[in-house]
Amino acid sequence: MTSTTHSPALVRARTGGPRDDDGPKLLEHVLGWTLVVLLAVLVTRAGLM
Repeated sequence: MTSTTHSPALVRARTGGPRDDDGPKLLEHVLGWTLVVLLAVLVTRAGLM
């Protein structure tokens, strides 16, 4: 016999906030694009392109 009930300690209540896995991924995306733009500005200002 298998039980289909979940332990209350394993089930987390959702509060309507952002998902745990979305935050770092979004931050990583924003920081990556910021670095790309900064590098493009520096290359352009230095006259390398």
